[in-house]
Amino acid sequence: MAENDWKSRLGVVFSTNPEFTYHNDDPQEQRESIPTSKQSLIVAIDRRNRGGKQVTLVTGFVGNEQELEELGRKVKTKCGTGGSVKDGEIIIQGDFRDRVVAYLLSLGYKAKRGN
Repeated sequence: MAENDWKSRLGVVFSTNPEFTYHNDDPQEQRESIPTSKQSLIVAIDRRNRGGKQVTLVTGFVGNEQELEELGRKVKTKCGTGGSVKDGEIIIQGDFRDRVVAYLLSLGYKAKRGN
């Protein structure tokens, strides 16, 4: 029953074949990560659509969602603040650009400060 979940088949309208099985090939799940020394991350600040609050965005990560979640957790711990991981970006509450860039460089990433 779990492999025939209706939510994963929202793009299929109808099939008359009784043996039809829908296969969802999600490109996000099959994404392979590259070594940390070849990752080029950009650390920028963003104020749009956040009620005037500043957040630090880390973009440019190439890898699977679990590795991104783990990196986000490490960065949040290092900054001592809250945040989240959404849409392939790490969001840290507040302006911690310098601290995040220094920490990512110590982990071996190529990180540079954005705006």
